[in-house]
Amino acid sequence: MTTTDDRATDGSVGELTDYPVAAGKALRVQRRGPDGPVAQVTMLGPGKGNAMGSAFFAELPVVFAALDADPSVRAVVLTGSGKNFCYGLDLASMLGELTGAGERDGGLAGARTAMLGNIRALQRAIDTVADCRKPVAAAVSGWCIGGGVDLLAACDVRFASQDARFSIREVRVAIVADLGSLQRLPAIIGDGHLRELALTGKDIDAARAEKIGLVNDVLPDQAAALAAAHEFADAAAANPPLVVQGVKEILDAGRAGAVGAGLRYVSTWNAAFLPSHDLDEAVTAFLERRPPHYEGR
Repeated sequence: MTTTDDRATDGSVGELTDYPVAAGKALRVQRRGPDGPVAQVTMLGPGKGNAMGSAFFAELPVVFAALDADPSVRAVVLTGSGKNFCYGLDLASMLGELTGAGERDGGLAGARTAMLGNIRALQRAIDTVADCRKPVAAAVSGWCIGGGVDLLAACDVRFASQDARFSIREVRVAIVADLGSLQRLPAIIGDGHLRELALTGKDIDAARAEKIGLVNDVLPDQAAALAAAHEFADAAAANPPLVVQGVKEILDAGRAGAVGAGLRYVSTWNAAFLPSHDLDEAVTAFLERRPPHYEGR
């Protein structure tokens, strides 16, 4: 099936063809022409703002494993459908996985172990983007929140439209960010900027994101950001593929140990401490559309 990409209104991306990977609810994979070297992965939701639910975490590793294994794919562009890149974790649909080990089970080891497994499974899904041997460029417009920033940090380069907004918002909903932002962003934006964003959960605009290095460039609009991501992907895909993979391997080698250790630590931490009254209050307040009242318990 061939379609015209509705985000590339200036024609710079052109006609895209569906890539032969199992169609899903959360992700669509396309490429320019049947043998084009660049694949485009578009988040579809189905939650509002491409929120990350169980379908997303099930499909992401399948898609990126397929792209990684396909020698005809030399680069990947990751973007969101609609006006926003990603609202982050779908709190409403994944509430059970977040609060499965709490007072109701007395904090027993079995429930905590299950929680640990759940968190590490989510981490592994994001890891498949970071571990993909092909360069991955993100095109961001609108909101990129929480888990969306984790996903962004797993990409190699990032391009944003002027309307893009970013927030490591987990702290505001009683969660220690555990899918990679705290581990990968020090190498991207530095320790001080990361601490400011992660400890406050504040929102920043595209201009600030570019200033601190979170994004490589800011473009006038959504279509231009997507075109910039494809331009990078085309340039990378034109180089010797095994050399490109080697560059990624060497660049990642220096931080892989620290990232892996940090992810293991935060998964253990959250398995023990994530279920809390404050988390229940955060989710309830979110669903009731009111400010939360935290008590530190």
